[in-house]
Amino acid sequence: MPSAESTPTRVHQPDPVKPTSDDPVAAAGSELIGGPVGRRALLGTSWWTPVRVVALVAIGMFALGLIQKAPCYNGGWFFGATTQYTHACYSDIPHLYQGRGFADGLVPYFDKLPGDMDYLEYPVLTGVFMEVANWLTPGSGSIQDQEQWYWMVNAGMLMACAAVIAVCVTRTHARRPWDGLLVALAPAFALTATINWDLLAVALTAAAMLMWSRGRSLAFGVLLGLATAAKLYPVFLLGPLFVLCWRAGKWRDFGRAFAGTAVAWLVVNLPVMLFAFEGWSKFYRFSQERGVDFGSFWLIMAQNSKDPLTTDSVNTLATLLVLLCAVGIAVLTLTAPRRPRFAQLAFLIVAAFILTNKVYSPQYVLWLVPLAVLARPKWRDFLIWQACEVAYFVGIWMYLAYTMSGDAHKGLPTDGYHWAIGVHLLGTLYLCGVVVRDILMPERDVVRQAGDDDPSGGVLDGAEDVFVLGAAAHPPRHASHFDGPQVDWGKPDTVDSSP
Repeated sequence: MPSAESTPTRVHQPDPVKPTSDDPVAAAGSELIGGPVGRRALLGTSWWTPVRVVALVAIGMFALGLIQKAPCYNGGWFFGATTQYTHACYSDIPHLYQGRGFADGLVPYFDKLPGDMDYLEYPVLTGVFMEVANWLTPGSGSIQDQEQWYWMVNAGMLMACAAVIAVCVTRTHARRPWDGLLVALAPAFALTATINWDLLAVALTAAAMLMWSRGRSLAFGVLLGLATAAKLYPVFLLGPLFVLCWRAGKWRDFGRAFAGTAVAWLVVNLPVMLFAFEGWSKFYRFSQERGVDFGSFWLIMAQNSKDPLTTDSVNTLATLLVLLCAVGIAVLTLTAPRRPRFAQLAFLIVAAFILTNKVYSPQYVLWLVPLAVLARPKWRDFLIWQACEVAYFVGIWMYLAYTMSGDAHKGLPTDGYHWAIGVHLLGTLYLCGVVVRDILMPERDVVRQAGDDDPSGGVLDGAEDVFVLGAAAHPPRHASHFDGPQVDWGKPDTVDSSP
């Protein structure tokens, strides 16, 4: 029997966590707007709720990202070989308006394209997004006018996606709504938001995470299936979710999630698959046939080797590496002293895919931003990683300026670009490292320090373990220097009041 001093006391309606009170970097940054929130602040009593503030900040940062693209909008996309690189304002969107047949009224996947790319090389839901933007683009004026309009229409639609992402992250961890500011203020998020159409898949994935946190496993699956129909990476979230549900014995909820994912993906893909299989399969064929490209450690190896690996060899090795990472994450999940949070594993599996992939386009950072905020909402670590991503963002455009400027060699040479890739890889590995440390030492996890178990875990939040291995069979370790509240396993709403 526990003693009276160690008996957990139940806490109802715990107060929201204020980053300015427990995060030194957030507290220092708040001096720009008047300093940390005091104990007499009237939070939640005005129109300026955290969700609204974060959404408006996200839209404001997105707008700054649009301004950053202004040199290209007014000429860099249309005139000069290197202007769009030297000003770091490149975007695929205006170039593909004509390059993928939208300017000529061709139907994606059904109509064959002239040139090197015979069909649209994007998943179906992204193709639908691109086509809807095309319908909203005026067809009059010069091709430059149409491309400018097409980019602006897409930017408006992507801005809505950015707001959805910020709101979903803000509401996923109910006691930590201000963590959404990490998404809203992420510099790499603003810089890369309109390079491509990735924000559609990111928004659907963020919405799926929110649904799972509310215990709505079927809705999670449907949204994840739609996200996978827009981009491949969201399907990887099913892997860690499977292992978590295995450890907690939540098979019925995982079954609903899996069924929802499969059905939603089929509903979107099956019509195109049946009536335009060649066009539908282009994305998957292109992913296999594409050679080693920008941003990957494979490129560093290829450019420093006299006998580089073939594309087939790289495909095989990259697949083996990501599978090895997945096995490692599974072992970590089943042996950790306390069941990892879903967001932590979701971040790790997507990061593993990015790190081992044969290409890293600068907008791929968007995949990780919401997951990183939910996995490790610590301003210092997040900003270190973001600084590395901004360095890579500048590096790739300066490298392209160098390669496109001929004998002038204006920009970053190959060796310098390799250093930029290394900075990106090290920054992502650093964030992975602190997340793994939080899993192995849960008292270091800032989310659990506040007294929560797994606020994004839905049915996993506070659930008992039914299958564990190794160290997971022993009680979690607590650092001797940690004086904060301790949460009893399986009781997320109880706080140990013992000293």
